[in-house]
Amino acid sequence: MSKMRAVQVVGYHQDLEMTEVDVPEATGPFDVIVRIGGAGVCRTDLHILEGQWEEKSGVTLPYTIGHENAGWVQAVGSAVTNVREGDKVIVHPLITCGLCRACRTGDDVHCENNQFPGINTNGGYAEYLKTSARSVVPIDDSLEPADVAALADAGLTAYHAAAKAAERLTPRDTCVVIGAGGLGHIGIQVMKALSPAQLVVVDRNPEALKLALGLGADHGVVAEGKQVEEVLDITHGLGAEVVLDFVGEGGSTAEGLAMTRQAGDYHVVGYGENVNVPTIDLISAEKNIVGNLVGSYNDLCDLMALAARGLVTLHTQKYALDDFQSAISDLDAGRVRGRAILTP
Repeated sequence: MSKMRAVQVVGYHQDLEMTEVDVPEATGPFDVIVRIGGAGVCRTDLHILEGQWEEKSGVTLPYTIGHENAGWVQAVGSAVTNVREGDKVIVHPLITCGLCRACRTGDDVHCENNQFPGINTNGGYAEYLKTSARSVVPIDDSLEPADVAALADAGLTAYHAAAKAAERLTPRDTCVVIGAGGLGHIGIQVMKALSPAQLVVVDRNPEALKLALGLGADHGVVAEGKQVEEVLDITHGLGAEVVLDFVGEGGSTAEGLAMTRQAGDYHVVGYGENVNVPTIDLISAEKNIVGNLVGSYNDLCDLMALAARGLVTLHTQKYALDDFQSAISDLDAGRVRGRAILTP
């Protein structure tokens, strides 16, 4: 069996390690082996190392992480008809069964028999990844795997939340995006493509706000302690119909809810802290708190259509696979603009 490099979690609260493992093979009829062209480095990877997913995933260590993957089809199982060797693809993060109730309704994310490479089975911080025919989306020739890899999860999560939120937004409405970083800068572009609402972006970093305004945001608000008042000023004291919180920690949940108008929707996407709200406030203001995981296969196809038209562009910083520790450290220290991508 041939060997490949893979970056693995060998223990929680310790550094990742580069190892040599067997190249995966297409043994099942619907298996697809992808040669990785780009693997996104995500805040969830930091949370995995902190042990936050240990109980939820129940994964056996060591294993390879990386759940934002794109590349070229290397090999296919005997029953695969939708892609062939050499095809350029982006990989939906979950491997799904296709048979359960959720899959039958196109809701892949809640598949009852799913595997999640990078979370509970081997992911893409490696030269090759094993996935399934149901998970690969062929991408437009104009797109390069290393440029779009992070759209597989960060982009897909941002798309899912923005598309869900956009359904209720009219031209008279306001949408607030909290956090214009890796996810937020994609959410802003998706919202601009799908919704006529006024778009307000809140971030601590003036550079991130400059990027947001360049992407079409109508207002940029620096998060220096007065952001709730500023959003209320912009919305004539009422708050926004929709708030998309891509941060979900450091006090953003309380601020996000305070920015949400009566009968509005507060979408939480980033995570890390608890949402603490008196039930009387929820009842009297009739606010909705909406959780958002990653999007479906169809969401990913929609997102790739926007990407092919140039309506969603990912800002990336690329790192060689051997340089994985720098990518992790830079992300942890807040030095990454957009998304960090490992390129084997």
